[in-house]
Amino acid sequence: MRYSSIDCLKTIAIVVMVLVHFAENLSGVQLPITGLGAPLFIFLSGLSYRLWVNGLEVKGTSEEEISKRSIRRGLFVFAVGFAFNIFVWLPEDTFNWDVLTMIGFALLVLNGLRRLPSAISIFLALGTILISPLLRGIADYQSYWVRGYFEVDLTLPDVLIGFLATGFIPIFPWISYSIAGLVTGTILFREQPDGLSGKPVVSGDSSNTFVSKSISNGLLPVLTGGALMSVSGALLAVRPYLPKVLSTHFLEGWYMFPPTIEYVLATIGMASLLFGLAHRWIDRNRSRFLSAGMLDLTKTFSQYSFTIYVVHHMVHLWPLWVYGFIMEHENYYWQEAMSLSWSMPLAVLFLTACYLVLRKIGPDRRLGIEGWMRWLCD
Repeated sequence: MRYSSIDCLKTIAIVVMVLVHFAENLSGVQLPITGLGAPLFIFLSGLSYRLWVNGLEVKGTSEEEISKRSIRRGLFVFAVGFAFNIFVWLPEDTFNWDVLTMIGFALLVLNGLRRLPSAISIFLALGTILISPLLRGIADYQSYWVRGYFEVDLTLPDVLIGFLATGFIPIFPWISYSIAGLVTGTILFREQPDGLSGKPVVSGDSSNTFVSKSISNGLLPVLTGGALMSVSGALLAVRPYLPKVLSTHFLEGWYMFPPTIEYVLATIGMASLLFGLAHRWIDRNRSRFLSAGMLDLTKTFSQYSFTIYVVHHMVHLWPLWVYGFIMEHENYYWQEAMSLSWSMPLAVLFLTACYLVLRKIGPDRRLGIEGWMRWLCD
């Protein structure tokens, strides 16, 4: 079953990332929405994986076959992530560990977690969040960042450290978003499971009945998201009053680079809250909230979100690299190519062109990177 709520949120995530990247890379401006697109995108990748597995299970696909396809898909996304780094960010950034390499690895992990109780996944997600500041401290995170960008020596220890803790989107703590998406999908889209174990709800138990209703109408992710955002806000509020060792090395404020505890909790909460609200309102009253044109637009952007993510980097970065090569200056015009009044219309123009081209192709055609993945992996 296709959920319009997920299509809408994927569209929001990809639009946010396109706007943010055009503004930052071409104009050197950080928009107020910076740092909100990637968390939502990664959360939805975990949620979509759960729904994809559910679809295969309904068709009677064996566990062995599901695992094989999951592993092939994870390796495919991981490999595309490396190719993306080499051909878009150029070879010196092969090991910058961006969104795609993280999602590819996460798919391999989710393949194992999907068969375990959700309580274990929740514990693992919280563990990755809480241990991340410690790992960054041991690795000396700031020594890998020069003028706001990750730089790594091509040695095995540095590459592994970047993959785990110091890269752009390292495993710790970013995999917690994928796990949160998996858990949300497992709880919401299984037959009346309880909140943690995945066991059937016992009828007649008032507390279990509340859990069942909360799951069926999407209230549970709304409450969970609101709670996580509230915890993040409380941590930000009390941070100035904590001992320096805690406020400096554990609770570090609101930052995406490095992804602090406060940032991660708030953005996971944001993703959960948005999905819960969208599931409650849009999936149950689709015709009321979305016109036919909007449904077509969101389905198109959602179906090709992987492709759009890769192509939008090529469109706005390759001209900078080509011009820099001609002028014999690698970073010529980097973040200084144009003002925001030019980069934003260009971002909107790109999104419009994507929609027109992809709509002509059709959201159900197996083209683009998504089509390659299905052809090679399924």
